[in-house]
Amino acid sequence: MAKFVPVEPFDIVIFGGTGDLSRRKLLPALYHRWLDGQIPPTSAIIGTARSVMETAAYRKVAREACEAASGESWDAAEWLEFEKLIQYVTIDATRPDDDWPGLSALLTLDVKRPRVFYLATSPHLYVDICRSVGLAGLAGEPARVVLEKPIGTDLESARAINDGVGEVFTERQVFRIDHYLGKETVQNLMVLRFANTLFEPLWSHNYIDHVQITVAENLGLEGRADYYDRSGALRDMVQNHLLQLLCLTAMEPPNNMGDDDIRTEKIKVLNALGPIAADQVRKQTVRGQYTSGLPDGKPAKGYLEELDSATGSTTETFVAVKAEVKNWRWAGVPFYLRTGKRMSARHSDIVIQFKPAPHNIFGQGVDSVNRLVIRLQPDEAVRLFVQIKEPGPGGLRVKSLPLNLSYAASFTLRYPDAYERLLMDIVRGNLSLFMRRDEVEAAWRWVDSLIDTWEAGHYQPEPYPAGTDGPLSAAMMMDRDGRNWWKEA
Repeated sequence: MAKFVPVEPFDIVIFGGTGDLSRRKLLPALYHRWLDGQIPPTSAIIGTARSVMETAAYRKVAREACEAASGESWDAAEWLEFEKLIQYVTIDATRPDDDWPGLSALLTLDVKRPRVFYLATSPHLYVDICRSVGLAGLAGEPARVVLEKPIGTDLESARAINDGVGEVFTERQVFRIDHYLGKETVQNLMVLRFANTLFEPLWSHNYIDHVQITVAENLGLEGRADYYDRSGALRDMVQNHLLQLLCLTAMEPPNNMGDDDIRTEKIKVLNALGPIAADQVRKQTVRGQYTSGLPDGKPAKGYLEELDSATGSTTETFVAVKAEVKNWRWAGVPFYLRTGKRMSARHSDIVIQFKPAPHNIFGQGVDSVNRLVIRLQPDEAVRLFVQIKEPGPGGLRVKSLPLNLSYAASFTLRYPDAYERLLMDIVRGNLSLFMRRDEVEAAWRWVDSLIDTWEAGHYQPEPYPAGTDGPLSAAMMMDRDGRNWWKEA
């Protein structure tokens, strides 16, 4: 049975402490780590924002957030102990002349104690906040700063943020977080590959036909209209989540599980991603934008209606890309990336489709293809689809069925979610599941080249009805290659 190892006492300062990310994810994550005994009672959790608020009022906000996230596991008695860790201070974090002494007074004087500055704010504030932290004398070792995605909107802005943050914090103090990397099944991908001789010898162009990575959402803008219309699906999802999943799928075995060993192998994959030529962009990419539809039989507005813009918008809410990793292991193996809003269902999957048997002895209509399907959400699982004989008389009938590892069925104990795991890694100083500066910039370099190609060709998004799986062109892209998007029966 898993044992939760306590971390050492720490201070965490959450800039944007009253915001959506803090209430939905960060505060509940810290509370659940407290319930499992990982957070010592001498730790400090300090929320800060421009809102004028007393600590008692902030604790009430935190309680409501944690209680809503806990459901039936809510423990009122434990909360009374946990809330003693929580403090609040009003600061305009972009102003170095604001009440930084008030924040300093809430921090411990132990210079060896981990001190985490979590920037749950808009990325355009990152550099100003870090400079203010530095001027307040709070950025020395072992301080850490956490940056949420997106880091910039293109390569130039990402470099500007990295340069500005780097003026205050060393690279080993910077934790660029992507919560997908904290998911149990994502981490299990490395274990499946590198701890099982069954898979690693097959993990190449010799045996794998193609790879599909899908992150599908069934919701629309959900209050993020201003941000989303400035970014779109390519910047919001592909540049970070999908490319990180591609890296973990395609990377070479690291020398060990050390943070820089893993991150060095990931950057090699990003550097091997081939740019998509202008004359291939319509064959290898699809842009879409959802219109009104009937998901689950209920009417839903289209993107432009949700945006409520009189001028319209050409922002994509769906992207499909056929990418190539141009190295020895993966030569000729396409990686199909797909993400979108208002799709038929919420799910995130990595599908490794192996090549068919070299000779089919069972006749036409028999699927001789094996698939390894890694479900990241909503029901984390690993399924290996193999062919078996269907029981019964009347001839030999072959059916594809999964060998199924369901996390919910196999592990009855609640295990930490992505933010819980990553927050504890930050306190420990473990950088292995966080992005290095060169990773972020290499991902933007590839995405920028695609955006430039779209813009040069005036490539407009295609409409697709809400509640479907994207534009018809996405299915046609696969059909041209004699393949289909995988969908669980």
